[in-house]
Amino acid sequence: MFTRAERLISYRNLRPKKKEGFLKIISIFSFLGIMLGVAILIIVMSVMNGFKTDLTKKILGLNPHIVIQPNSFQINDEFISKLQNELEDISLSKTYSGEGIIISSGNAKGVILKGINKSEKNSLKFFKSFLYEGSLENFKLNTIFVGSELAFNLKLKQGDKLSLMSSVFVSTPIGSLPKQENFEIAGIFNTEFPDFDQNVIFLNIDDALSIFDKNNEDQNIEIYLKEPLQANIYKNKIQKLNQNFFVYTWSDLNKSLFSALKVERNVMFIILTLIVIVAAFNIVSGLTILIKNKTKEIAILKTLGLSNQSIKKTFFLTGLTIGFFATISGIILGILFSLNIETIRVFLLTVFNLEIFPSDIYFLEELPSEINLNSILIIFVVSLIISAIASYLPAKKISSMNTFRALRYD
Repeated sequence: MFTRAERLISYRNLRPKKKEGFLKIISIFSFLGIMLGVAILIIVMSVMNGFKTDLTKKILGLNPHIVIQPNSFQINDEFISKLQNELEDISLSKTYSGEGIIISSGNAKGVILKGINKSEKNSLKFFKSFLYEGSLENFKLNTIFVGSELAFNLKLKQGDKLSLMSSVFVSTPIGSLPKQENFEIAGIFNTEFPDFDQNVIFLNIDDALSIFDKNNEDQNIEIYLKEPLQANIYKNKIQKLNQNFFVYTWSDLNKSLFSALKVERNVMFIILTLIVIVAAFNIVSGLTILIKNKTKEIAILKTLGLSNQSIKKTFFLTGLTIGFFATISGIILGILFSLNIETIRVFLLTVFNLEIFPSDIYFLEELPSEINLNSILIIFVVSLIISAIASYLPAKKISSMNTFRALRYD
């Protein structure tokens, strides 16, 4: 693609003479600008990938992967058998959820009441991971588990009595009133996800059906998968088995959150790419000055038989070389920074008391980072394309230069 002569001339262009010190400064700034732009791009993309992955794991640990609601139809044993035969590696649970109000010591708050069977595998796994006060042995009829945030806000503790009110109305001598029952706190769970710990209450499935005036046929089926990311594929299979039921996945419930993360990630990529573009303008200015200073040398090369095309290629290669090595250096710097970003965060917090990642806001204890090879490849290609365009623009003007006149009057 490039001849030996073109590579040699390009190499000489990369080593300006002492009187061309300003050109050397521009080249250094071009290199540093692209390198830092690429490094920052990789760091930001890695943090956002890590944040999305950790948040996804947290959500998957708290929510079923697929939920099937009866939707005024009955989920019978025949349908459940079909599910287990058609879908591999799934775990089923029967639950019922609804909106309610918790009332304690004059305080009231809207919550989600979720009825579960404590002996089911998924319930055991959840409480084994997140229960920090009380035990499953205490989880009987007319007892509940509350989250740590809710317990803190309402000043609740294990053994306290309280009332739960559902959205179902019952007839009384004084008119229709929301159904209300009394419960005792059997334990407190802590998922380190404040929204969940503040808004969800677990109670026995029989209590849930009772307070919402439902029966066994109204229970939902919750499905847990070994590969949660394939939830939508399983959802389509379930809908083919029976289209009467309402089926939704964990991604459907959190669609707005992940859409916002995706938009933010794309916007950050575009904004940070502008850093590389701005840095690439230094290549344009540097090559333009270099070409002006090399007018005499260009004329001599033409008289020696070197074509305009070859000369353009030499200056193009000069700019592309700066962009290429700056991109490689930026990738190395970005990867090293991403791999040690938590260590750097701790250092900044310890030495300068600078908190760049408040855990109470982001729901995560450590600054996450996940290096994605596809993202790095995209950044590498984009940076090279920008460098190539920036190198081509000034090199293209060589054809319009009247170098022989410049040589004649030099």
